[in-house]
Amino acid sequence: MATILIVDDEKSIRKTLREILEYEKYKVDEAADGQEGWKKIQESTYDAVLLDIKMPKMDGMELLAKAQEESPDMPVIMISGHGTIDTAVEAVKAGAFDFISKPPDLNRLLITVRNALDKSHLVTETKVLKRKVTKTREIIGDSPAIDKIKSTIQRVAPTEARVLITGDNGTGKELVARWIHELSARASGPMVEVNCAAIPGELIESELFGHEKGAFTSAIKQRIGKFEQANGGTLFLDEIGDMSLSAQAKVLRALQENKIMRVGGDKEIAVNVRIVAATNKDLIKEIEEGRFRMDLYHRLSVILIHVPSLNERKEDIPLLADRFVKEICEDYSMPHKKISPKALQALQEINWTGNIRELRNVMERLVILGQERITEEDVAKYVSTPQSMQDHVHLYERFSRFQEFKDYIEEQFIEHKLKANGWNVSKTAEELDIQRSHLYNKIEKFDLKRSK
Repeated sequence: MATILIVDDEKSIRKTLREILEYEKYKVDEAADGQEGWKKIQESTYDAVLLDIKMPKMDGMELLAKAQEESPDMPVIMISGHGTIDTAVEAVKAGAFDFISKPPDLNRLLITVRNALDKSHLVTETKVLKRKVTKTREIIGDSPAIDKIKSTIQRVAPTEARVLITGDNGTGKELVARWIHELSARASGPMVEVNCAAIPGELIESELFGHEKGAFTSAIKQRIGKFEQANGGTLFLDEIGDMSLSAQAKVLRALQENKIMRVGGDKEIAVNVRIVAATNKDLIKEIEEGRFRMDLYHRLSVILIHVPSLNERKEDIPLLADRFVKEICEDYSMPHKKISPKALQALQEINWTGNIRELRNVMERLVILGQERITEEDVAKYVSTPQSMQDHVHLYERFSRFQEFKDYIEEQFIEHKLKANGWNVSKTAEELDIQRSHLYNKIEKFDLKRSK
């Protein structure tokens, strides 16, 4: 069921519009002026807005501009009793879906609302399809580290320089590689990925260079390798630190001569590929321990890009969380959810050992299990991390006597329930299935006070 917000300072107009829309089975919310409308748009998600132009405190045109920034895909239909052609044109130029004069014609209003909702659904479906078709998404963040990466990509991508991307698992190394390809002169060519850690050592050479029929027992037909598949484009060697030394030697030769030889073959094949590699290992340490070739490292690391962990760029978490929530809601065809400021603060306090990948999984869990507005309580309830498990261990070690531990937990539990119920003692007692007098005794015992 679509939810529509009516923002108009005339109560009679709001009442009329509400009756019309509710009769058509729409869910309706109201705001009596621009400021109240802006607050509601910030706190909730609407499928469309009916917005008056002339209002006190904040007029419709100002609210339209703010709404466009907050929710650019949300259709806004302007309504006014002082409408002129110039006003209508100005509103549409500013981003309004349409303009309707007061008193609104019933059929015109309903058709306009229906068209606006249809357009909104099409925009959402298009976004979902684009995400499914392409893996190249925006690099989200405005922290200094991310700004530096974006700047480096812009400068490096148009060149033919080889790039080595380093960083922990889940930080987004693949996304950096994709943007290097997308912004390069090879963008029209293929981008071929090889996860070196996922391929057994005895098969990596066949995977990279291909093989001839009969080259080994299971080689029942000729196979074209990744180097040939990437000809004219980019070859992304992910987790290259896990590649065997014998494969490293052949990759080095391919980079030096721009030629490869299939396994079991005797003919050299010219290839034209750009190599972008990534690893979560310290390759200098791997070189010292004899597990990685120094000459290959120097060939790959013409340009070094380090992707920081999420713990090193926690200021980007609100942007990432908000984007993930929007995408997940669209993917699941769910009403868009908002995240409270305290919930965002709680997310920033978590130790993200799994980085961006872990954050996205957490946001998916919160979207599915959390409330209409994701709260601090949702984060505490549904986010379990190695750090939170460690905190539990520390908690157990704080107490030597069972009664002390029991009192502490009881105090925390009662205070949490009182806060959740707005310190309504009767409601909390009913929820806890205890007498009000008993709850009052507990409040007095633990000296619980409502924070102002």
